[in-house]
Amino acid sequence: MRSEQEVDRAVEQYADTVRRICLVHLKNYADTEDIFQTVFVKYLLHTAPFVSPEHERAWIIRVTINACKDLLRSVFRRRTVPLHEAAELPAPPEEHRAVLQAVQSLPAAYRDVVYLHYYEGYTAPEIARILGKNVNAIYTRLTRARGLLREALGGDDDA
Repeated sequence: MRSEQEVDRAVEQYADTVRRICLVHLKNYADTEDIFQTVFVKYLLHTAPFVSPEHERAWIIRVTINACKDLLRSVFRRRTVPLHEAAELPAPPEEHRAVLQAVQSLPAAYRDVVYLHYYEGYTAPEIARILGKNVNAIYTRLTRARGLLREALGGDDDA
């Protein structure tokens, strides 16, 4: 781990470069600040010595570009809408409110997988990656959650 003085020097020296690269890639100030922090945390934790100042600068630039690309490729980024578009979405119909309340009453582990699968449209393998769980555990949680929902909503046992 690098010393506080090294990190302070790097932030002072490369802050503008990192922010400019992020703004070019992300076109968003909030995401730029997130990546800025990520880059300098990686710098703090990077223990290998740099051969020269040019090597250090190249490393900072490469880490910044890769972090921007990772953010742009992330599942969460692809599945979001701007806030002004979200405000225009209609409220759930009356008949769906009971289902929504039943989903919200599930234990957190089940609620998360049901929400991600049925509301956001993720597959079980994608949910497993997001939550850092085994794919089979996700399938099990989905099955158990469906049973709890069926019971809460008074559904038949044939489904």
